[in-house]
Amino acid sequence: MCKGKLYSSNDEQFMVSVDYQLQSEAPRNWWGELVPMEVVRISDRGDYTIELEDNRKCRCYLQKRVNRATIGIPPRYVYKFSGIDTLEQIASKND
Repeated sequence: MCKGKLYSSNDEQFMVSVDYQLQSEAPRNWWGELVPMEVVRISDRGDYTIELEDNRKCRCYLQKRVNRATIGIPPRYVYKFSGIDTLEQIASKND
């Protein structure tokens, strides 16, 4: 898994470090899964910004994968993230 950071999109405030894995890097349909490194409250509603290991910041929305909670007290959940922007647009923003 890769290391990244999750920010709230409305004010770009850092929320939590994450482990993530991109499942698809298709320009218009990119998505993956992430696991927060600390216990934080993350809403399924609204959009977020994920900073990838290569320093790209990508807008996305999250969906909790309830059936894939990891063992622990308190539980750590796995989230599916789906891109709002295309990867091509995101890559060009960093140039």
